Amino acid sequence: LASSYMSGFGNEFSSEDPRCPGSLPEGQNNPQVCPYGLYAEQLSGSAFTCPRSTNKRSWLYRILPSVKHKPFTPMPCGDLTENWDEVEPDPNQLRWLPFTILKSTEKKVDFVAGLHTICGAGNSKSRNGIGIHVFTCNTSMVDKCFNNSDGDLLIVPQQGDILITTEFGKMMVEPNEICVIQQGMRFSVDVFGETRGYILEVYGAHFELPDLGPIGANGLANPRDFLCPVAWFEDRTVPSGYTIINKYQGKLFACQQDFSPFNVVAWHGNYTPYKYNLKHFMAINCVAFDHADPSIFTVLTAKSTKPGVAIADFVIFPPRWGVADHTFRPPYYHRETTLFLFMQGKLHEFLKAILFRRLNFK
Repeated sequence: LASSYMSGFGNEFSSEDPRCPGSLPEGQNNPQVCPYGLYAEQLSGSAFTCPRSTNKRSWLYRILPSVKHKPFTPMPCGDLTENWDEVEPDPNQLRWLPFTILKSTEKKVDFVAGLHTICGAGNSKSRNGIGIHVFTCNTSMVDKCFNNSDGDLLIVPQQGDILITTEFGKMMVEPNEICVIQQGMRFSVDVFGETRGYILEVYGAHFELPDLGPIGANGLANPRDFLCPVAWFEDRTVPSGYTIINKYQGKLFACQQDFSPFNVVAWHGNYTPYKYNLKHFMAINCVAFDHADPSIFTVLTAKSTKPGVAIADFVIFPPRWGVADHTFRPPYYHRETTLFLFMQGKLHEFLKAILFRRLNFK
């Protein structure tokens, strides 16, 4: 299981599996011959020419190249879709009951098969917008992994722990924690019973920590509390076939290869999966009068090109002291040109609400 991590948000990390000491090349990214005969691959999360402050990339040193697979072919998408523009708009407040989790004795459903699209805006083809999904599953992904070419996935477990194996290493993610799998990263999900959670997908942008402004240097989600997996690999052949599922322009495609994709022995860079425990969020509150806007509880934001406007904000209302005179908290009513999406059901106290923008419900 995932037992150790590196801390920080957006840091320059480096890691190698201790079973292969010296597997991370020194002094260069792409030597003519890599240690142990590994293959060097660069995974880019931004254009090569982006400014250094926004340039996202990591170098992976793996046993076999990730391109060594059979061609992708279309596969059924189930309840995963981008067809929200076909739905008539409804300005009323909407909510839904928790999605039913099938028992494994009825039907085995893994993470990908259990994806249900609720709502969204924009589309992956234009590289602008978001999708909101729920996942329900009762079985682990076996000899199968998922890769999203459309955008980043912010995964919020609600019931049941999930063990996420990525090309960078393993992460155990529990309720009250979140994790982000960034665009292009392959991952597999193991579960330990009936499992449910939420997913925020963003196209054309990456999640960032919000600017703190007059709050100063500290507060809200602190970078040191974000955890990144350490290198872990498996050198395993799969004669019966290992399935790579790729989400591309809103559709699912599958291909086969005869080895595990989690064969990265060492890696370095600033483009990684990561997780965060919501109990570490340092809430800022009013201590005089009135009620601060809910943006003060933003954990992560995906910025748009318009300053001060996000494609999506991930916001929590954690347990906290709320002290103020001459006010009623929360405001009786808040009229917005953006839209609040409140999670209903058995979601834990840490995750009472999530704020999204410009949505069409599926």
